[in-house]
Formats: sequence, C-alpha cells, structure tokens
Amino acid sequence: MPVIRSADAVVHQAHGSTFTSFVAPSLGSAQLCAWQLTVPAGLQGAAHRPSREEVLLLLRGELIITLDGTVTDLAPGDVVLVPAGSELRVDGGTSGATAWVTTTSGLEAVMADGTAIAPPWAN
Repeated sequence: MPVIRSADAVVHQAHGSTFTSFVAPSLGSAQLCAWQLTVPAGLQGAAHRPSREEVLLLLRGELIITLDGTVTDLAPGDVVLVPAGSELRVDGGTSGATAWVTTTSGLEAVMADGTAIAPPWAN
C-alpha cells in the first residue's frame, strides 16, 4: 500500500496560494491527482477554466467560490464539484482556508487572459 508522508509532499506556490501535492503522475500516480490547497485570508484568486472535473472539500476556514459567475461561501465539510470547462475562482474568506482537491491526471487550466497552464501539482 503506497503511503505518502506529509514530509514527502511537493509544495508549489502560485497566485498567492500554496498547493501541496501528494498524488500526481510526477509522483507515481497513473490516473489521479490530489493536493492540499491553502488560501490566505482575503486573497482574491485567479479565475481559470480547468480541463478536467475537480472536487474541492473545505477542511477548515472559509472559502468564497465563484463558479460560472455564481458566488458561494463554503464552510468546513462543504464540497464543490467543478465541471470541466467551467470558470472557477477561489477566494480566501476572512480567516483563510485549507481544502483538499482531487482530479484526474492531465489537468490543464486556461487563465482569464487566455494563457494555458499545466499545473505541476496535478501533472
């Protein structure tokens, strides 16, 4: 049984948030990606369109999700299913937040300015 210790996770910084990658093709996974997302309080995230479905589970704190123009506040335990191709923005609430995110390998994202990225925490 593969066990990924927190000390073995790979940390990435982007758009003001921290992405701590535990499962990705670059770490030995064939199909899945999973990371911990840490968003500081008050941060306005970067709008983007993911190429794959994502599932975001809020572990602690508060997040403000904008999904295709609809704004929703999340509390711990809430889950968001992000459809592929939808526009997503993740903002930090008043206390910041930690979430667990999963998707499938090959995830890319198109940023609001049209730039395409292949985030290293998911590839």
